[in-house]
Amino acid sequence: MKNPKIIVSLVLAILFVIFLLQNTQVVNLRFYFWKISMSQIILIPLVLILGFVIGYVVAKVSKKGPPLKLK
Repeated sequence: MKNPKIIVSLVLAILFVIFLLQNTQVVNLRFYFWKISMSQIILIPLVLILGFVIGYVVAKVSKKGPPLKLK
């Protein structure tokens, strides 16, 4: 039997691709003064990758610095 992590990862990846293929309509993204129109099939992975990068950076920065002391 194969590694269960690989099987779960494959199932999640397939479900994510199906989710993307079902969300192809164009949406408007407003951020302060900017307005961007793009397909959800592009927007969803961009936001996912951005969230992973921000989480990774925050985790790395918080491990290096001294712990916060609340008074």
